[in-house]
Amino acid sequence: MTVTSSSALTCDPGSGRIAYPAGCVIILLCPRKNKQSHIFNTTSKHLSALAFSPDGTLLVSGESGRNPAVRVWDVTEKVQISEMLGHKYGVSCVCFSPNMKYVVSVGYQHDMVVNVWDWKNNNIVAKNKVSSKVNALSFSEDSGYFVTAGHRHLKFWYLESSKQSQVNGTVPLVGRSGLLGELYNNVFGGVACGRGKNAGRTYCVSYSGLLCQLNEKRVLEKWLKLKVSSSSCLCVTEEFVFCGCEEGVVRMFNAHNLQYMADLPKPHSLGVDVAPSLNAHELLTESNSCYPDTCALVYDGGNHWLCCVYNDHSIYVWDLRSPRKVYSALYHSSYIWNIEVSTDSGQTPCLPHGSFFTSSSDNTIRLWNSDLGMKRNIYSNDLYKVIYVNDNVRYLKNTLDTTEKDFKTGVRVLKIRHDGHQLASGDRTGNIRIYDLQSFEELFAIEAHDDEVLCLDYSRPWSGGTLLASASRDRLIHILDVEHDYSLLQTLDDHSSSVTAVKFAGDDEEMHMISCGADRSVYFHPAQMLSDGISFVRLHHVVEKNTLYDLDIDVTQKMVAVACQDRTVRLYNISSGKQEKALKFPPSGGALLKVQMDPSGGFCATSCSNKNIFISDLQTGECVAVIHGHSDIVTDIKFTSDCRRLITVSGDSCVFVWQLDPLMTACMRQQLAAMAAEGVTSMVVDGGCPVNTRRDDSVMSGLLDESSHDGLSLDRSGDESSCHTPINERFGADPAVLQTNGRLPLWARKLLYQDKDKSDPQFFHSPYRYRPQGRWAESDSAAVIVKFSHDISCCSTPNKQHGSFSGEDCDRSVESEDGNYFPERIVITEASSEDTDLLSQFSESSGICLQEESDFPTEEPTFHEGSDMCTLSSGSDPDEDLLILNDDAENGTSETPEEKFLLKHFDAVAEERFDNTLSDLKPDEDDEVVNPRQSLSTKFFSRSQRIDRAGHDFIIGGPQRVRGIDTEPERSEGQLPDVRGSEHE
Repeated sequence: MTVTSSSALTCDPGSGRIAYPAGCVIILLCPRKNKQSHIFNTTSKHLSALAFSPDGTLLVSGESGRNPAVRVWDVTEKVQISEMLGHKYGVSCVCFSPNMKYVVSVGYQHDMVVNVWDWKNNNIVAKNKVSSKVNALSFSEDSGYFVTAGHRHLKFWYLESSKQSQVNGTVPLVGRSGLLGELYNNVFGGVACGRGKNAGRTYCVSYSGLLCQLNEKRVLEKWLKLKVSSSSCLCVTEEFVFCGCEEGVVRMFNAHNLQYMADLPKPHSLGVDVAPSLNAHELLTESNSCYPDTCALVYDGGNHWLCCVYNDHSIYVWDLRSPRKVYSALYHSSYIWNIEVSTDSGQTPCLPHGSFFTSSSDNTIRLWNSDLGMKRNIYSNDLYKVIYVNDNVRYLKNTLDTTEKDFKTGVRVLKIRHDGHQLASGDRTGNIRIYDLQSFEELFAIEAHDDEVLCLDYSRPWSGGTLLASASRDRLIHILDVEHDYSLLQTLDDHSSSVTAVKFAGDDEEMHMISCGADRSVYFHPAQMLSDGISFVRLHHVVEKNTLYDLDIDVTQKMVAVACQDRTVRLYNISSGKQEKALKFPPSGGALLKVQMDPSGGFCATSCSNKNIFISDLQTGECVAVIHGHSDIVTDIKFTSDCRRLITVSGDSCVFVWQLDPLMTACMRQQLAAMAAEGVTSMVVDGGCPVNTRRDDSVMSGLLDESSHDGLSLDRSGDESSCHTPINERFGADPAVLQTNGRLPLWARKLLYQDKDKSDPQFFHSPYRYRPQGRWAESDSAAVIVKFSHDISCCSTPNKQHGSFSGEDCDRSVESEDGNYFPERIVITEASSEDTDLLSQFSESSGICLQEESDFPTEEPTFHEGSDMCTLSSGSDPDEDLLILNDDAENGTSETPEEKFLLKHFDAVAEERFDNTLSDLKPDEDDEVVNPRQSLSTKFFSRSQRIDRAGHDFIIGGPQRVRGIDTEPERSEGQLPDVRGSEHE
C-alpha cells in the first residue's frame, strides 16, 4: 500500500469494503473474507487521494504528477466514468458532496487551487486559491459547506446554489477562516465535520497533539491535549471521535463533550518475530515500547469497525464492540529492490511451496507465500517470515521528513543457493550476509565491497565445489568458495564502471561467468580447473553503444539476454560471444532496466523506465503483453516455476503478483515438456535458470500431472533413448583425452573416425566426421602443402654491438643480403609438376631453399642444463654453426637435433595439448611452470617474466638473474650499476 494520510483511505458505508491506493492501482479489500479486487488507473500516475460516494457505488480518485486528473470510477464495473483535468502538480484531497452532485478536489501546495466539479458534465462550477498546504478535507451533512485544514490553515468554503444557477460558468468560491484564537499558528493534519446530533460542530487535530472543537459559527469552542508528542489523523462518528497519534496510539473521545473514553489496542511492535507459532495472546501482551505511528483512520458504521493504517505500511481492522483484531497485514515501508523465488530443488524443501523473498530499503527481508493451504500467523495472511538485518528497526517507519533518512541503507539483492538451504543477501553498504533457511539465522557476515552490492549469483556444483559471485558499484567482482566458509578465491576488475549484473552458466562439463556493467561491456569468463582451485579468465569482450542494465541466462544455458539502454534486448551466444538476435521494443517504452526469461525460455519479460512491463515472444520478437500498475520504476521481475504467475516489485514499495494468461502458461509447459522429452534441459528451475541440466523424470511427471489438472493437453510420450549420452560413450574415445574444457581440438576430431572403414558409405555421412570448411576446403589429390619450419637457432641473433648471440632479441626470421626478412625454411609435399615449376620460380626469385619431407623426425632433443631452450652445442663458433645449418637445408641432409625437437613437438606450439588427464596436469615439485599444457613459447616468456620479477631490476643493460642466481659482480653500497650505452638508448 501507498497510504500516507486519511485522504488516501476510504470505506464503503454499505458493504464495509476498504479502498486504498497501491501505486497506480486501487485496492478494494474485504476484511471479512480477506479478498482483494482491483481498479487499474489508465495512466501510470501515482494515486494520492481516494473517496467513496455516500451510497458506495462510485469512487473518486486524485493523482500526482504533471497534469493530474480527478477520476470517477464505477465500483461494480471497475471502469472509469469521468475524467476531469484542472490541476498542475497533484491532488491532495478529494471528496463527494452528500447529494453526490459535486466533487471537490484540492491541489498540492504549488497548485494553490480548490475546485468544485460538476463531475457528470466534466466542468468546474466554482474555484478559488489557497496559500497553504492542505492536508485534509471534509463535507458537512447539509451540503452547505466543506472544510479544509493544513499548515496554519482552517477554512470553511460555502456553496451558494442560487448564484451558481444564475451564472453560466465558473464562479468564485467563497471561503471563511476558522476563528482559532491563540491556536491559529498550528499545523492541522486532520479535520472532520460532525454527524447526527453534532452536525453543526467541526473537529480538527494538530500535529502538536491538540484536539479542537469549533461550533457552527466557526469559533473555537473547546480544545484539549492528547498527551502525546504528535498526532496526524482524525475520524469522527455520531458518538465517537478517534485521534491517531504516534507510537500506535489511537485515543477515543465522546463526540459531544470530548470526554476521554479509552485507547485502542496497539499494533505489533517494530522488529516483531512474524512466525506461525505465535498466537493472538502474544499480540495483546507485547511489551516492546517501539511501535509504528498511526497515519490514517476510517470508520465502518455498519460493522462498527475501525481501520487503522500505520506508517510502517501495516493495516489493522479493529472491532470496537469487543476490542479484537478482525484483519491485519504487514507490507514493506520503503523501496523494494529484489525478488528471489524459491523452487523445489529435489531435496528436502526448507520453504513452503510457492514462497518468494523480497528485500527493501527498510532493512528487512520478507518471505511471502500465496498458498492458501499454508499455516498462517496472527499478523498477516501472506507474510511468512521477516528477517531484520542487524536488528535495526529505525528505517521501518516511512516518515515524511526525508532529510533525516539515510538512503544508503537496506538490502539490495538476494540469491537462494541451488540446494535451497541458504540465502545470500547484499546490502547497500557492501556487506554480504548468509542465512540458514531452516532456522533463518545469520551464518556469515562478509565485508566484501566498498559500495552497494548490485548482484549475487550462486553457481551449480561444478567439479565438487559451489561458488558465489558478487558484483558491486565499486566495479569489482568477487568469487567466493561456498564450501570453504565463503573464502575469497578470485577478484576480477575487468569493468571500468559499476557492474550491473553477473550470472553463472553452463553444465557439468563447462562453466562460464557472464557480467555486464555501466561501462557498456559484456565479459565472458570461462572457468578453468587449476591445481590451486577454480579460476576465471577473460575469453570474450563485447562493447555496445549504450549502458547495459541487466542480463539473464536461458534454460538451455547457451544464450544470454542483455537489457540495454536503447530499448533493445540482445541475445549472445555464450560459447562464441557473438550476438545472435536483437529484440527492439517500442520507442515509448524507455530504457530497459530488467530482463527475465520464463522457465521454458520462450518468453522474455522486461521492465522499462516508463514503469511498464513488456512480455515478448523470443522466437518472433512480438510483444504479447504490456503490464502497468506501478507508480515507480520496476526494480525486479520474476516468473514462478509453475509458469502461472509473474511477480514484480517497484520503488513504490508494492509487490504485485500477476496471473499469466492460460494460453501463455500452456505454451510454456508444452515447450518444457518437449525439451524434457528430448533430454536437453530440466524442469527444476530457479527463476528461469536450471538447477540440473539432465532430465528429471520425477519432476517432469509431477509437472505433467499438474498440467493435466489445469486442463492442459501435453504429450507425455517421450523416447528415453533421446536423453544425453556421455560424450565418452558417444565417440568411443579414451576418457583421459576428454577431460578438458569440453571442446575437442582439430587434430582430435580428425582422429575420431580414423579406425573406421572408409569404404562404408555411412562413414562419409556421419555427423561427427570432420569436414574442412572454407573456400579452399575442396581440393584435388595433387594438393600443395606448405609448412613453415622455424629453426630454434634463429631465436638467437647476433648482437651487432658486442658480436655475440643474445636470447633477448628473439626473431623468427633470417635477414637476407638485401635487408628483407623471410621465413627460413618452407617444406613442400605432394606437389604437382605445375606447382613445382611455380614454386621453383618463386624460390629462385626470393632465395628460399625448398626441401621435401615425408614425416616428422623422432629423435630426442638435447638440452643444456639450466636453460629451457634448445641451444647450439657448446664450444662451437656461432657463425660456423649457422653456416652448417644453411648448408644442410640446401643439400637436403638430416636435421639438427634442435630442428628435430621442434618438429616433433610442433603440436605444442600450434595448439593446446589434450592428451593427458587432470591428474597429470599437476606440476612437478622442481618444475616452476604451473600448467604443463602450455605451449613452448608460453613457457619461455612466462619464465622470462618470472626471472625479471625475481631480479627487481628493469634497467636496460642491468644485471640478469637466472633461476634466482645473481650474475652481477658485487659492488659497494650506494654504487650505481654500470649502465653501458646500447642501440636501444
